[in-house]
Amino acid sequence: MSLFERYLTVWVALCIVVGIALGHFFPATFEIIGAAEIAKVNLPVAVLIWLMIIPMLVKIDFAALARVKEHWRGIGVTLFVNWAVKPFSMAFLGWLFIGWLFRPYLPAGQIDSYVAGLILLAAAPCTAMVFVWSNLSGGEPHFTLSQVALNDLIMVFAFAPIVGLLLGLSAISVPWETLFLSVVLYIVVPVLIAQVVRRFTLANGGDKALKRLLAALQPVSLVALLATLVLLFGFQGEQILAQPLIIAMLAVPILIQVYFNAGFAYLLNRATGEVHCVAAPSALIGASNFFELAVAAAISLFGFNSGAALATVVGVLIEVPVMLSVVKIVNASRGWYETGIEPRAAGRAVSRLPNR
Repeated sequence: MSLFERYLTVWVALCIVVGIALGHFFPATFEIIGAAEIAKVNLPVAVLIWLMIIPMLVKIDFAALARVKEHWRGIGVTLFVNWAVKPFSMAFLGWLFIGWLFRPYLPAGQIDSYVAGLILLAAAPCTAMVFVWSNLSGGEPHFTLSQVALNDLIMVFAFAPIVGLLLGLSAISVPWETLFLSVVLYIVVPVLIAQVVRRFTLANGGDKALKRLLAALQPVSLVALLATLVLLFGFQGEQILAQPLIIAMLAVPILIQVYFNAGFAYLLNRATGEVHCVAAPSALIGASNFFELAVAAAISLFGFNSGAALATVVGVLIEVPVMLSVVKIVNASRGWYETGIEPRAAGRAVSRLPNR
């Protein structure tokens, strides 16, 4: 993790301050930016989202799906948590905290939108930063790569139906055309572009050329993320200044969701006898979110000024410190974990990285 990535939370906090200040002093400029849209998709933000997502997707080798059978227990646990537990548990926590406990303290017109943003955040598993978390926890690299590739493939087909189902249960009107357009724009097209770029680079320069390309693209991705946050908070600034506790209240279900899913996946892997170097990244993949997609979908579906957009941005704000704490927990509990699995499980790891 580079110095810039390590302090991502600091840069995010600074972008929040800058965005709020710019939105307060230059509201007309943000109104012009917000009006630049086609079919409810904001064009400036669409460009920034592509700059965020495509560099991350270039890292994914879908050929790694051939390795799925090597770690089928960990794969099964992570898929179960990602697709059968996580979106639904977040919907429940959203209804519980935002729709009920915190309702009197939140703007009445944004309650449903906040819940929708939380659902969008939980419906897409992480595809990029999870490589960092896996590395820090001594994760098995082939498992991490194959799991991310498989999640990306499933996301192309499952994201829209799951979101639509949960938003429908929340009594929120689902603009299906915009939702499917978001999936095409922010999953299908970027995946295709990224894979074309990846294959072209490998064909013309091999692994060294790909590493150079990824190193060059990584800053672009992070800068685009921060620029998007400035725009988001420029539009959300007045609401935050009027009610600063909104961010803290939105963070509560997100924090519970992260620790619940990480712990659940970790214990399920232990119960099935999976090795620690697979269980650790499995827990981390099960807990983290593809917040770039969530932010993009929230903007497309509900707009810049929506509570949904703000809820997804809160996910970005707390992602790094919370996931680092999960890394610390799985590393510290390695001895306990390994005393509870069957001895034969130790031989199933293809490779085990040193504990960090």
